[in-house]
Amino acid sequence: MNEATQPDLFRRLTELNRIGIALSREKDLNRLLEGILVAAKLITNADGGTLYRVHGERELRFEIMRTDSLGIAMGGTTGREIPFHPVRLYDEDGAPNNSMVVAYAVLHDCTVNIADAYVAQGFDFSGTKSFDGKTGYRSKSFLTVPMKNHEDEIIGVLQLINAKDRVSGEIVPFSEADQHLAESLASQAAVALTNRLLINQLEELFESFINLINAAIDDKSPYTGGHCQRVPALTMMLAEAVNGTSIGPLADFSMSEKDRYELKIAGMLHDCGKVTTPVHVVDKATKLQTIYDRVGLIDTRFEVLKRDARIRALTAKLEALEKGDKRELQEIDARFSAEIKQLDADRAFLRFCNIGSERMAPEEQQRVFNIGTGRRWRDAEGNEDAPFLTDDEIKNLTIRTGTLTEDERKIINHHIEVTIMMLESLPWPKHLKNVPEYAGGHHERMDGKGYPRGLTREQMSVQARVMGIADIFEALTAKDRPYKKGKTLTEALTILGKFKLNGHVDPDLFDVFIREKIYMRYAEQFLDPEQIDEVDLSKVPGAPEGLLT
Repeated sequence: MNEATQPDLFRRLTELNRIGIALSREKDLNRLLEGILVAAKLITNADGGTLYRVHGERELRFEIMRTDSLGIAMGGTTGREIPFHPVRLYDEDGAPNNSMVVAYAVLHDCTVNIADAYVAQGFDFSGTKSFDGKTGYRSKSFLTVPMKNHEDEIIGVLQLINAKDRVSGEIVPFSEADQHLAESLASQAAVALTNRLLINQLEELFESFINLINAAIDDKSPYTGGHCQRVPALTMMLAEAVNGTSIGPLADFSMSEKDRYELKIAGMLHDCGKVTTPVHVVDKATKLQTIYDRVGLIDTRFEVLKRDARIRALTAKLEALEKGDKRELQEIDARFSAEIKQLDADRAFLRFCNIGSERMAPEEQQRVFNIGTGRRWRDAEGNEDAPFLTDDEIKNLTIRTGTLTEDERKIINHHIEVTIMMLESLPWPKHLKNVPEYAGGHHERMDGKGYPRGLTREQMSVQARVMGIADIFEALTAKDRPYKKGKTLTEALTILGKFKLNGHVDPDLFDVFIREKIYMRYAEQFLDPEQIDEVDLSKVPGAPEGLLT
């Protein structure tokens, strides 16, 4: 090596070191593959090149192609697919494909350095020559280097084409120094690629495991699986909007790719504790439902009362006939008709109460109590004076909102405690350490009246507050709940706006939710057309000023 080449070699070694560090930091697989080929071209001053990956130990697939002088850039981040078939390592009879340079390099675990493809012996360059004939290109020098990872496995191949003299620009053979540098880069690149693939596989495994948990919850109840999918989606929509806002109190909030992934995982796991929630509570579509809807038992009792009324009426009519009292007969019929009418009305009322509603009036609760204790019937044990409704039935039918008793609501609410317990027991890596806090805070309120920890706004991260809004809005608009219909946008935003004003949800996040029309983006993806009504923001409580049109 003469003195003139030493500075250039030192520069290229320095560049190789810089490239190795950069490759080890790259998280995106396409950018990593692209960076490997671009780096190899740079340190060897090659005009073109191709990166292949070994697939299934039987073939090499094109990943990245570049030819600077022809303006060719395919694969990777370009979005342009490479139109060539994979290179087979073996033929149909299982014989090794030694005629193709890239296959040979893999099969024999060696670098192939060819000065001129047109005069080289032992390899099939017909495809190369055909390409040259169509493009006017002249493929000459080739440097083909297998990429081996830390386990000494070949996972890909770097093929560089047409080394250019750094002074004259003429096409020259790849030098020995070029080869050593390319081999060194290929080794570093293989390790970086293997690490990235391993990390991707672990992340995919982790997310698949989370989806498995959600699928188990979904299998228990069809009313929760969609929730586990929609809340993360809405969470990320709102978080991205906050990340992009440049006005208001949240203008300084920003997320890195790591932050996004952490929030995504938290969203996917926010209800994992529901795996322990009893199905009969989750699926309680009516107030009297357990394993079955007990309103059918009440229907039977009404039929018993109607039967007894009919028997009494018929008995009385027989006595009236014996007396020949026609007026009495008419009165008996009138009393019987009125009694049946009242029984039918009470039955319809109890069935209506069983459905559940936004709010049950006190007078309705009192009517349930009066029916349950005021009426008597002969029960299965022959008790002639049994109360028409049991204490448990009265307790359930007088539930003020929804279909859950206070005890059942505590069971439902317990899922967040289980979620926190499950998540805090896991050894989270540094970039996911906030998952328990994000996922565990979506039932807290800004005024400290939420659960399970009674946190205030100042004690919660922006991400946890984002998830709280997402959870509420999804629940309001969900169309797959057993106890209610999905609300329209106007209805849901009206309730959410009231929640802003009463300290339930973060007011600044609500403003972004409205201002950036996150509700509409979500609706277009997840709601039924009949739910997407025209929203008049002037009627939405707490809507930010300047948007009330």
